[in-house]
Amino acid sequence: MSSEPARDALAGLKVLDFCWVVAGPMATRYLAVHGAAVVRIESRHRPDVMRGANPYRDGVPHPERSGYYAWHNTDKYNFSLNMRHSRAREVVHRLVRWADVVTENFTPGTMEEWALGFDDLRKIKQEIIMVSASMLGRGGPHAAQPGFGIVLTSLAGLTHVTGAPGRLPITPFGAYTDFIVPKFIVAATLAAVDHRNRTGRGVYLDFSQLEAVLHFVTPTLLDYAVNGRVKEREGNRHPAAAPHGVYPCRAEDSWCAIACFTEGEWAALCDVLKRPEWARDPRFARLVARKAHEEALDAALAERTREWPARDLMVALQGAGVPAGVVADSRDLFEDPQLQHRGHFTVVDHPELGPHAVDTPEFHLSRTPFRIRWSAPLLGQHTEHVCREILGMSEAEYLELAAAGVLE
Repeated sequence: MSSEPARDALAGLKVLDFCWVVAGPMATRYLAVHGAAVVRIESRHRPDVMRGANPYRDGVPHPERSGYYAWHNTDKYNFSLNMRHSRAREVVHRLVRWADVVTENFTPGTMEEWALGFDDLRKIKQEIIMVSASMLGRGGPHAAQPGFGIVLTSLAGLTHVTGAPGRLPITPFGAYTDFIVPKFIVAATLAAVDHRNRTGRGVYLDFSQLEAVLHFVTPTLLDYAVNGRVKEREGNRHPAAAPHGVYPCRAEDSWCAIACFTEGEWAALCDVLKRPEWARDPRFARLVARKAHEEALDAALAERTREWPARDLMVALQGAGVPAGVVADSRDLFEDPQLQHRGHFTVVDHPELGPHAVDTPEFHLSRTPFRIRWSAPLLGQHTEHVCREILGMSEAEYLELAAAGVLE
């Protein structure tokens, strides 16, 4: 086995990144931590909205103190560029000649307004790859609809099925779709890179975030397509399981999720909780009966689970073959021994935030593992480096552009 250090999986890949907010930056961060050189375009005149997102270090609002922004932007070069300036386009053209991939997730038409659509980019570099990851994709009556993940979550049908029966729909925590979409963007981008490497031809990826998310509501779509049924809100319940819910435990605000899909799991739960009479109770003896008496089942189960510490209950149930898991909070996740073993969280040192945790990819490549090299950048932190070292500008040229207000 070679003793030479492993080469980064995406070493040599060059990405010009216009993405902003969450879904796009999450996708390009996957590329960056696997060795791609990602130059992220941002402007002091219109910084990424996530620089204004909680939480802030010490609760002090500041564009350089957002933990949200810092979490999703490690290992990127930040290049400040005033896209309203008449000379900004000439700088972008030079960056396009350098890049293999150009990424953006603006409302369709934004890049074209800057004369930076795919047809424009191909005139600069024939083999360029462009990834446009808009909310709804290009074309169609609603293509130009702007919005964020919370809007997309509703459009994808996820909000409709979230919540208690007969109650108002509830949006899943955060911009839920932003944590689904990046995986699809990365896969599609790498497929395009592979195609370019094999054929020498550039590719335009018209990516619809909505259509990517629909993969996660496939059962509800199939049920409607085949049976004409529209899924309604069921709270924590499941049509093929009982019990299926989150139950209170001994400590205040501590909970354990429990799901029994088979009669064997139900019998094991009754044994762990020392309630053998439940297995003989005609209301609970079989799944059909339990579904018919679910409120009584949940009440009886909650009364018993309150006697247990949440983690002890989880361990006991899992040991008996019953699907169960504690409801973890942020502290629990940082203390989780499995996540610690895999090194899921690592610490980076940020110029304003100081040392802080960030997550790492959920997959580990055995021969070319990811590397977290540096923290999220300050706005414009690498502008001079990109101009001088990547684009080969002279000091005089760089200073002239800066003085003219192009690099803001």
